[in-house]
Amino acid sequence: MNRRKKGIQILKARAKRANAKLAPKTKSAYISKAERAKQAEVSGLSAEIVSAE
Repeated sequence: MNRRKKGIQILKARAKRANAKLAPKTKSAYISKAERAKQAEVSGLSAEIVSAE
């Protein structure tokens, strides 16, 4: 690989990484099983409070 091609390759890789950082995240953050259970419990309690009124 000649020097010019290698330099262009490095610059393209840097640009690609920079664009990836700026792009919006499409994947949601991981929520553990324990956290999901807590959230379900809290939402269940709030639903009971609303239905009791």
